[in-house]
Amino acid sequence: MKILTHALCGLAAAMTFSTANAQTPVPPPPTPATVGVLGAGQYLNPGDQVRIIVWRKPEFSGDFPVAANGTLIHPLYREVPVTGVPMSVVEDRLRTFLTRFETNPQFVIQPLVKIIIGGEVRSPNIYSVPPELTIAQAIAFAGGATERGNFSDVKVIRDRQTIKMDISRPDSEAGLLQIRSNDQILVGRKRQSAWQYIAPLTGTISVAIGLINLLTR
Repeated sequence: MKILTHALCGLAAAMTFSTANAQTPVPPPPTPATVGVLGAGQYLNPGDQVRIIVWRKPEFSGDFPVAANGTLIHPLYREVPVTGVPMSVVEDRLRTFLTRFETNPQFVIQPLVKIIIGGEVRSPNIYSVPPELTIAQAIAFAGGATERGNFSDVKVIRDRQTIKMDISRPDSEAGLLQIRSNDQILVGRKRQSAWQYIAPLTGTISVAIGLINLLTR
């Protein structure tokens, strides 16, 4: 009985030692996926960008602008047309292209659309941003409104049409409108009160009277 007990203890110790010294498994590569899919009816346009991350292929990874001919600005990706089709088609085309270099390419892809944010915002500029952003989030992306900014007077120029919206209220549905490629977002300016016009004039008049009194002494 003692011999059997010693044998079982030795077996348990050996199993514990083997488990403690087992190598940590290498994590699997990321699952292929499309991140930030454009909404229905939305497509990439020249000037937008595509962010591509290929597992263990840094030479194929990065942010690549969409050229005027509808392909990506890259020595090899320029063979892949990306405009005028849904992102699912772009993903399929990219996978087909990458199979030339790897049997089962693992990658993620994200569109970055070009928008213009101007008016009374702190950092007016041209931005490349994920298409999931709402109009309100895009304004925040540009630093938010200035002290003179008027959230109740926001204009979005899209497809040669102007959309006027009021996003001053937290429950406003207008602020939930998602951006689209080539949107121009303009934040209006608050109206100045009558006193704001009169106060600088009053100060100017006071300075003028002071100068006249000084010269006539």
